[in-house]
Amino acid sequence: MSEIERALQTFHSLKVRQIMPPLASMPIVTVDSSIIDVLKLLKTRHHVWVVNNREEMKLEGVIRYLNVVDVLLPPDIHKARLGNISSIFKSILGGADRAEHVMERNVLTIKDDATVLDALTKMKRYKVPLLAIVGENEKLVGEISLRILVNEFIRLMRIGGAQWNQSGSSLHLE
Repeated sequence: MSEIERALQTFHSLKVRQIMPPLASMPIVTVDSSIIDVLKLLKTRHHVWVVNNREEMKLEGVIRYLNVVDVLLPPDIHKARLGNISSIFKSILGGADRAEHVMERNVLTIKDDATVLDALTKMKRYKVPLLAIVGENEKLVGEISLRILVNEFIRLMRIGGAQWNQSGSSLHLE
């Protein structure tokens, strides 16, 4: 078995909780947080998790950077058609003033005891680069992104002593 195959095998068997960032470093707001607080976080992040409150941390939704377009547009720009009426109310001028008004409620999650392979499979199936990690009672305990996974795989490659060359095969480092 090659170094890369061993690294991938180890990588796939890791639990997502082993490589998720600390909760304190994650962008989190509560449902009643102001839109301005959400926008401040989105200046430097691609998403913000929305929880019911800081004590229970029950995941309620996510606000992605791309959702800001709906928040900033005036309501008359949105095309009101069946199935799309909610975007009108996500505008600040349409009355949205709290995180709960603009969040996506259907968040893709994965349990904290899932493996990296489980996470990668779910990301591929749903074509998303980010999953919320939840524990009991849908409590937000972390996040896993494709960026985190790539960084972890590269770290494993360095630790294992394998290095990719341009043809894609591995070389053992002495």
